[in-house]
Amino acid sequence: MMSHNVTSPPAPTRLPRAVLFDWDNTLVTNWRCIHASINAALADFGLPLWTLEESYERVRHSLRDSFPLIFGEEWTRARDIFYAHFEQHHLDYLDVLPGAAELLGLLRQRGVVLGVVSNKTGRFLRREAEMLGWTPHFTTLVGANDAATDKPDPAPVTMALAGTGIEPGPDVWFIGDADVDMECAHRTGCIPILVGHTPAGGEGLRHFPPALRLDSCAAISSLVITFDDTISADAGMDR
Repeated sequence: MMSHNVTSPPAPTRLPRAVLFDWDNTLVTNWRCIHASINAALADFGLPLWTLEESYERVRHSLRDSFPLIFGEEWTRARDIFYAHFEQHHLDYLDVLPGAAELLGLLRQRGVVLGVVSNKTGRFLRREAEMLGWTPHFTTLVGANDAATDKPDPAPVTMALAGTGIEPGPDVWFIGDADVDMECAHRTGCIPILVGHTPAGGEGLRHFPPALRLDSCAAISSLVITFDDTISADAGMDR
């Protein structure tokens, strides 16, 4: 419904009531494992293997949305190969991105509600958060297949905020590294914040531009500390 909007939303001027994070390439990285697992499926199908960059470009959407396009009618067999390889190795490859742990701690200290909306399979997402000791940071960790549809559809955002008393909208930041995250933010009225070094080109970011583009979690922390120590009592009244 907003697919032709090319105007960036205004940058935030105060703390949000909630922040929803993407997971991979936003707080952590295990693209090496995703890449290896995709190549395991491609090899089984006799298809050319991908470079790491090709993997990142082609699988930003969830597996159930992207694999039918890649593997055709037998995509469920490719899915099973991918999951088997990934489940065996994903904790071995997991790395926390610089500044991520500090950002989560800072936001929690400020009383901000935190959640995750990822297109990683929910059980893998929650296993990784548990291993890192991060589960207590988040009210909900929503992964692929947890909601009726995956992001950029609004359904997982609604699920992530359920029970918090906070509605999707301008009092919620959606922080992610890809155009699918920015689209999800636009479609739910949340403030889209792009983090990392995602290439600026491509239709996705032209249609769904970020309100802010920051290069790291540390840069987001620097923004947070410029705002008041507590969330404004009238938050959401005049945005």
